[in-house]
Amino acid sequence: MRARGLRVTEPRVAVLSYLASTSRHPTAEDVETAVNAGGPVLSRASVYNVLHSLARAGLVVGMSVKDGATRYDAHVAPHHHLVCRACGRVEDVAWQDFGVAERGVLPDGRTVRTLALTLDGVCNDCG
Repeated sequence: MRARGLRVTEPRVAVLSYLASTSRHPTAEDVETAVNAGGPVLSRASVYNVLHSLARAGLVVGMSVKDGATRYDAHVAPHHHLVCRACGRVEDVAWQDFGVAERGVLPDGRTVRTLALTLDGVCNDCG
């Protein structure tokens, strides 16, 4: 956190530790429930503030899925997501460029810096 310009606080450590320990891609409400079950009691506003500061610092990423809720992930290396249309679970998919970003330019000339896809499908548990 310090290397990214953030003060190390108990709420930030609790939220980042939880996100780093799960592959679930939780919502802010899920983070609030989990963090409050095992440590400092944080208000929902505090959880949102912590998530936003961690995201601005590049320590977590937020992604929107079909249900409209922003999901959070501490896995910030390039990767894609599969959203299960049966249960709604969000799962990581290993990063691949799918042939689009390898050239660095789209056919119409726009430059590609990164590529992140959200795949619509069915997870192994529901499949």
